[in-house]
Amino acid sequence: MAQTLLAFDHHPADPRTGFELGWDHAHHGVVPPPEQLHDGNPLRQGWQAGKACFGRRTLAATRHTRRWLQLRLNAWLRARAFELMQVTPHYLAQIDVAVCPITRQALEHGSGTPADASIDRVFNDAGYAAGNLAVMSAKANQAKGSMGWQEALVMVQHAEGSADGLAEGLCAAEWSRLAVLMSFVTVLPHRQAACLPLLVLPPNRLRLLNPVQGLQALVTRELGQPAWCQRMRVLADALPGNELRVDFNLLLNALLPRLIEAARGHDAAAMKLALEDAWANPLVNRRWQRFALQLDEPQVESLLRHCASRGLASGHWLLHERVQATEGWALETRGYASPRHAACNAWPPAVLEESLRIDASSEDGHHLIAEGRQLPIGRPQLRSVVDVAAFDHQ
Repeated sequence: MAQTLLAFDHHPADPRTGFELGWDHAHHGVVPPPEQLHDGNPLRQGWQAGKACFGRRTLAATRHTRRWLQLRLNAWLRARAFELMQVTPHYLAQIDVAVCPITRQALEHGSGTPADASIDRVFNDAGYAAGNLAVMSAKANQAKGSMGWQEALVMVQHAEGSADGLAEGLCAAEWSRLAVLMSFVTVLPHRQAACLPLLVLPPNRLRLLNPVQGLQALVTRELGQPAWCQRMRVLADALPGNELRVDFNLLLNALLPRLIEAARGHDAAAMKLALEDAWANPLVNRRWQRFALQLDEPQVESLLRHCASRGLASGHWLLHERVQATEGWALETRGYASPRHAACNAWPPAVLEESLRIDASSEDGHHLIAEGRQLPIGRPQLRSVVDVAAFDHQ
């Protein structure tokens, strides 16, 4: 059936996209929200046209289908880009998690509480696209808002200095995890990315734009898998030089004692938390930095390719070349559907680039310390990235 676009009233979002969204609501037998059903709304007109076409011959609407339609609606109303080729209900099922990676609380569905599961863009200056989406609690998502990772670091300090230990509802450890999560999809200088602790493991299908964080996540995750010793030996043999191999083994020796206790219970959830919490130890971070800062970015990319070719990862890891890394992210319009909408939200003249270090005097080591300076805006070139696929779905 030909989809004829009707004469829409003036609507802030793209009418063709709204019509297609209404059509897909009808295709899955889902009624759009009441506020989208007024006369002249392109979504309503697409829904009515779809109902006339499909009748009762509709597709089953799973929880992930409804979440997919809701996510597209949110993007449309905010004039944000949404990449439809890869972001599908099946994709949303792949990135689904039972526990919020930020608050570490069990997620609910449709409860309307702060524990409700929420999907959002991790990098706010990009669209709704594969590699840039993660599931977290509504509480964490609301606190994140439109912040960048540097602003999340500032919130760590606010939480540490507040009377109740909270800033916008999150504690310093939660803000630290959120900052690290957002850093994964933010292109950083190699030395800066190498100094970040892995306080949160990358969720399913998130693309790690900084190769050194890809190596960090690969090594950490493999320590929680059977037969990790053989795989780490192969990785160590690929390192350039005996001194680097010694430093790599010292890193493993610092990580392992914090994982042995968790491994005894054979609890995957406890192991995940143990892997993340191991990076809260200042000794682990000092040894990681000593190891990682001896490698430049091309050497790290070479190691990642070696790991991929030898099948060292027990999970499913994909390497993307620079051009493919952010395909569909709409970086040229800062994640908006068109340059016109991007122009209404122009960048400020400068951004704060954070130089990070671990506060070695902190008792738990969870918190990141930020030292910033004003730099002119520049878009770094993208490099090979790691796509963490099927991380929690073995």
